[in-house]
Amino acid sequence: MTTRRNFFGGVAFCGCGLLADAHAQPRRQAVAVEGRPVRTIDVHAHCIFTETAARLGPEAATPASPVRGANEVAINVAQRFAAMDAQKVDMEVLSVNPYWYNKPRDLAAEIVRLNNEHMAALCAAHPDRFAGFCALTLQDPQLAVRELELAVRQQGLKGAAIGCDFNGVAFADPRFHPIWAKAEELGCALFLHPLGVPELAARTRGNGWLANTVAFPTETTLALSHLIFSGTLDRFPGLIVISAHGGGYLPSYADRMDHACMVNPSGCDASITLRKKPSEYLNQMYFDSLVFSPEALRHLAAQVGPGQLMLGSDYPFPWQLNPVDHVMATDTLSAQQKADILGNTAARVLKITG
Repeated sequence: MTTRRNFFGGVAFCGCGLLADAHAQPRRQAVAVEGRPVRTIDVHAHCIFTETAARLGPEAATPASPVRGANEVAINVAQRFAAMDAQKVDMEVLSVNPYWYNKPRDLAAEIVRLNNEHMAALCAAHPDRFAGFCALTLQDPQLAVRELELAVRQQGLKGAAIGCDFNGVAFADPRFHPIWAKAEELGCALFLHPLGVPELAARTRGNGWLANTVAFPTETTLALSHLIFSGTLDRFPGLIVISAHGGGYLPSYADRMDHACMVNPSGCDASITLRKKPSEYLNQMYFDSLVFSPEALRHLAAQVGPGQLMLGSDYPFPWQLNPVDHVMATDTLSAQQKADILGNTAARVLKITG
């Protein structure tokens, strides 16, 4: 597993042939909860556009990746629809992981422009199957504000997909405040997805793909913790944050945050007074359901509230090939809560109509 500095490293890219090939088109499977049909919306699905990948230079050359699902980098619509049908997914909200953060500002801006134009065109061509998050040039926050407004107001995209920090700078840094203010004003979502932690490269070597298995959830945990403890979520209380991978480790040990400043006041900034307990901020954020089992989903729902959960698969990577099933199998959720997780909450929050 390489870090964010390798565009094709890790799990950043989408293929379409993992579940289906061009000659096998499974019948679309409707999902119903207690007899009521539900439109299933997967908020965590990846894609890449080859024209933008080409702008990255030599590191954009497709390697022989050992990661399942990474063998195809561009969506073949027929194959992707077949895969979605097999998964019982009616709609994917697509995102491109931002592996251009280490590029010069002008090159990054060109990549972002092309990404957003292609994403908008793809979603407009298939509005019943695809919605999309835009890309942002975080090298220039004022430009990112303009990109976000264009994407939401004119291109029909549902918000922005971002990493968990910008080249090691936490998103709580004031330089990013104009972006969060614009997102709050537009009422659009920010989808946080980890990209890799270069500082952990040495510690994550060895068996188990720990650069992803451990470092990715850790990165998300740190990102959300910075947003909480810095007061960013108090400054922008209407900000819609959706976290990949069930929010990393944070929802599994959130109560520890409530004691940290009490135990070690010197480790906390006395000038920052939060409006509520740190753990309570999880109840105003959203999380995908990519936690693999009914028991894990039960705990996540108990910690953050079932109304804060949305369906997520990480397709085309085979982390959760049957993302609907463990939601349906979680018997601690009511029928309405299951329907909300499967699609109703995403449709409401992301303003998906039709």
